[in-house]
Amino acid sequence: MKALVYDGVETLGYRDVPDAAPAAGEQLIKVAAVGICGSDMHAYLGHDARRPAPLILGHEAAGVIVGGARDGARVTVNPLVTCMTCAACTAGRENLCPTRQIISMQPREGAFAQYIAVPDRNLVTVPDQVPLANAALAEPLAVSWHAGRLALTALHPGMDRTALVIGGGAIGLAAALALQAMGVTDITITEPNATRRRFLTDTCGQNTVAKAAGTFSIVIDAVGFAATRAIASEHVSAGGVIAHVGLGEDSGGIDVRRLTLQEVTFIGTYTYTAQDFRDTAAAIYDNRLGPLNWTETRKLADGAQAFKDIRAGTVAAPKIILDPWT
Repeated sequence: MKALVYDGVETLGYRDVPDAAPAAGEQLIKVAAVGICGSDMHAYLGHDARRPAPLILGHEAAGVIVGGARDGARVTVNPLVTCMTCAACTAGRENLCPTRQIISMQPREGAFAQYIAVPDRNLVTVPDQVPLANAALAEPLAVSWHAGRLALTALHPGMDRTALVIGGGAIGLAAALALQAMGVTDITITEPNATRRRFLTDTCGQNTVAKAAGTFSIVIDAVGFAATRAIASEHVSAGGVIAHVGLGEDSGGIDVRRLTLQEVTFIGTYTYTAQDFRDTAAAIYDNRLGPLNWTETRKLADGAQAFKDIRAGTVAAPKIILDPWT
């Protein structure tokens, strides 16, 4: 099969690789659409020790089951593979499983390929009327759905529900869409890239600014650098909530004194639970997350150039979807 392989820092190769082979309890999926994630970019830049070269990246996938009793079923892939028996898993917090794996991390190859093998329990059926390119967005949308749910759960019921989302990439936009689906109407996205900012405003209908002003009861940091954490610390209201999603930089930026004196809740959020993933998929199918018209589709064979373009900041769309079959 053809695959896009991470061979080293800023080096991707499109070539033939051994066919994916499902183990017991797994399904073989013919990949129809797979998104480029920020974590793929971290690996591409050599910033993720969990993704050593050579490795097939990509974990935001949807496709069709090949063979077996479910042959031909259209599915979206929950890439988080967990033990299902530990205390976290049995409590419905599978994202905290101590032995969790994710496709696109060793030992599981990713979905920048024509086929992948995934446990059957990780597959959610996609209705016929839903494009598989939209279904592939379930993973990044679930990350933000999880963050939004945790933030709203932590917010004091007496506070106004206003939100600042830092970063207008796919996770930031998805956070705004998730919060809207959960009933939050006053949402601002801050995004420094002017091209991306125009896209978010004109195509996605979001209130997007270059620099935030004022305070907000909920702040979602979808970037995760020291500079963005400083923005979150500055603009969160007293008694408010910061939900930290981004993994851009390990430390710095948090004003711990202000968070303490103003009784601000800081939540680190990682991926999603299995229920979050199913709830997000249902929201996609019911059109509660909007038209999802904010992607750009390219050939998997052109994936290396797509990474270069994202790296250069020349891509307006928050998400590039790769098609392995064109």
